[in-house]
Amino acid sequence: MGDIAAAAGLQRVHLIAWRDLDDVEAGGSEVHAATVARLWAEAGLDVLMRTSWAQGHPNHGRRDGYEVVRKAGRYQVFPRTALAEVRKTYGRPDGLVEIWNGMPFFSPLWATVPRVVVLHHVHADMWKMVLPPNLARVGDTVERRVAPLIYRRSRMITLSPSSKEEMVELGFRPERIDVVPPGIDPRFTPGGTLAARPLVVGAGRLAPVKRFDRLIRAAAEARRTTPDLELVIAGTGPLKGELEELIAGLDAQEWVTLVGRVSDEELLDLYRRAWVIASSSVREGWNMTLTEAAACGTPAVATRIAGHVDAVADGQGGLLADDDAELAAHLAAVTSDPDLRARLSAGARAHVARFTWEATARSILTALAEEAERWRDRPWRAWRRG
Repeated sequence: MGDIAAAAGLQRVHLIAWRDLDDVEAGGSEVHAATVARLWAEAGLDVLMRTSWAQGHPNHGRRDGYEVVRKAGRYQVFPRTALAEVRKTYGRPDGLVEIWNGMPFFSPLWATVPRVVVLHHVHADMWKMVLPPNLARVGDTVERRVAPLIYRRSRMITLSPSSKEEMVELGFRPERIDVVPPGIDPRFTPGGTLAARPLVVGAGRLAPVKRFDRLIRAAAEARRTTPDLELVIAGTGPLKGELEELIAGLDAQEWVTLVGRVSDEELLDLYRRAWVIASSSVREGWNMTLTEAAACGTPAVATRIAGHVDAVADGQGGLLADDDAELAAHLAAVTSDPDLRARLSAGARAHVARFTWEATARSILTALAEEAERWRDRPWRAWRRG
């Protein structure tokens, strides 16, 4: 990757994002950004990542070879980051990567260097799930009406073809959108010992968009076919109390476990022990838990939504469900049919074999390098050089 950066004159690159990897609410978007930053730093780039404040962590630091600046709160990070970039508080970068996770930084209005924008997915009905009504309307209006106009000339990167289709429907230019899937860490491989009883695993933040309540109810229905089925959900979040109440209401404490935050090693062990990895989310750009588990040979049962339809090869490496009844039926089928499970396990591994973080980081850097070339060739810059 160093050759791509050098040819385009990219030595110092700034990444701006809402949250840092060390934030208590960090998820797939933060893992994605941190992994790309690490690989770029390993390739010899001078990388700075600017995010909001992370609880219990200093404002400045280094991680995996790149610089981290964590300042301002959840909402102030947007104007303060823009101001810092305009003032060149941390120097003038050769390129900028805006990671748009919900609310954009509006980099087209202030950035004066080549840039690309990583938009994991369209939020759509997520706004109503995570914000009060008035703020939800603002977020929805910005995403559907304002941002597509402001970003119409920007080089956009998203994770899946289905997310690209949603962006095009909003008015983004298809020729300016690259699809770059996330990678899978090499540590996710088959191994360990499969759980003695049918084990369904869900992983992610306990937030409204993940709809773990649907998964719990679907698992309860699936137990009519697979009576010894167990469900383990890894992750923390604001809905922990509500999910505990639901589990108690279903008298499911003996077979549903909320294990909270887990280490990387514990997550790998869960993937390997699971008979099925499951997601009942209503909105995803990709859902890396599905492809990480697939690399371990664990098939998926998931909702049929944008992102999932690309992360899961339906019928080959997992089964996608159109509604709650089908979600339950798929869980019952995979946990009760060893031949189906074996076929989906092999298909899951084959499907995800091509996803590597090196390819992800290289593709994003290539897009940024191409934008740097376009920037250099602009007529007004040639006039200034003359």
